[in-house]
Amino acid sequence: MEETPEGTPVGVDDPYAVAGRCDHLTDDGRCRYALEQAGQDPEFAADRRADDYACVVADTDAATVEGADPDWSRCPHYRSTTEAKACARCGLEEVRIAHDSDARPLVEEHHLSYGAAGDGRPAGDDADTSGEAPSHEITVGLCRWCHTKVHRSFARVDDDASPDPEALAVRETRRGEERSEMGFQSASERRKE
Repeated sequence: MEETPEGTPVGVDDPYAVAGRCDHLTDDGRCRYALEQAGQDPEFAADRRADDYACVVADTDAATVEGADPDWSRCPHYRSTTEAKACARCGLEEVRIAHDSDARPLVEEHHLSYGAAGDGRPAGDDADTSGEAPSHEITVGLCRWCHTKVHRSFARVDDDASPDPEALAVRETRRGEERSEMGFQSASERRKE
């Protein structure tokens, strides 16, 4: 199983099997990285410009075959991060309380692979065995409880899991607070409280 730089498990053998679409991929199949950050890797940007900024992975014939997933590890600038709306392991949905800035989120971003200093080597090659960080940043959303289980045991991201009872209790408490905020209360009633 892949590990963090600190040596704790990340919950997957192959981060690319869980990874989603590249953050740099536009809806029309072009590479936003080459368009907006050409100075970071001029050679890569020049190659993409010569090919009308087409994505090196998503534009291949193999990626267009029905049911085939693109091999994202082939792109030196691949990055897949999440907005973490629900836990990828147990399905617990996030409930945020807008007025409570101290409340810890229920669903957190969990790194399956960490971005390196732009060496261009994909995760899975010799970078993993030499102790260096992989070059691609790949994240999924995990609830706090699943996040802890993945890092402190051999729990896997793709396990068939149900939400922890404590997680359900916290979520329902937040939903109750959310409903009470939506109820109408006149200013005179609020002053009496």
